[in-house]
Order: sequence, then C-alpha cells, then structure tokens
Amino acid sequence: QVQLVESGGGLAQAGGSLRLSCAASGRTFSSFAMGWFRQAPGKEREFVAAISRSGRITDSAESVKGRFIISGDNAKNTVYLQMNSLKPEDTAVYYCAGRTVTSAATLPDLGSYNVWGQGTQVTVSS
Repeated sequence: QVQLVESGGGLAQAGGSLRLSCAASGRTFSSFAMGWFRQAPGKEREFVAAISRSGRITDSAESVKGRFIISGDNAKNTVYLQMNSLKPEDTAVYYCAGRTVTSAATLPDLGSYNVWGQGTQVTVSS
C-alpha cells in the first residue's frame, strides 16, 4: 500500500547543499524504518542514512557523517535528507526506501527495505 516519491534532487556545486524529500502515500506513515540509499554509475547501491519510525534512532554512512542529516515528519508522512558540504563523489541517484514490516536487521541493511521510490538524481559539480 505504501508508495514513496522522492524530490529535491538536482545540480549543485561542490560545497553546496540540497534537501531531498520523500513523501509516503497514505493517511499515516506506516513504515517501521525509512532510509536513503544511493547508486552511482558502475557502482552498487549503498547505504546513506536511515531513521527508525519513532525517530529516536538514526544512522548514517561514514562517508556522509557530519554532512548529511536524516529527519522525519510523521504528520506530513515525509522523510528528509539534508545534504550539506556536497562533494562530487556524492553524485548518484538517491533512493528513498521503507520497511513496512518489523525487522531485526540493522538500519543500513539494504535488503531489509521492501518499498522503494523511483529515485532522484543528485549531481555535484567540481
């Protein structure tokens, strides 16, 4: 039942910022966890950041710590990824993902997410 739609991607210069949004369908936010993943050309999809349903637990990849912040607004059924101090290596398609059932997997576990958005392109120029 849950559908995810990303927005906010685009072109940014190195050192700049972008804010990605992921809107979940439905009157209530039913995911047990939400995450952001990215995939660059020729590379496998990788974990970026994730947040528990309660918002009490967050995690992020070492490559983005101190630069990216994940947050959620349950009232708006939306999760955000604030990306600061962007680097050219951040260039990728960014995907929003959700768990619709409880899972014992850790937040960075890509395989634990069963609902995915269509992706939004982020390009960072040098």
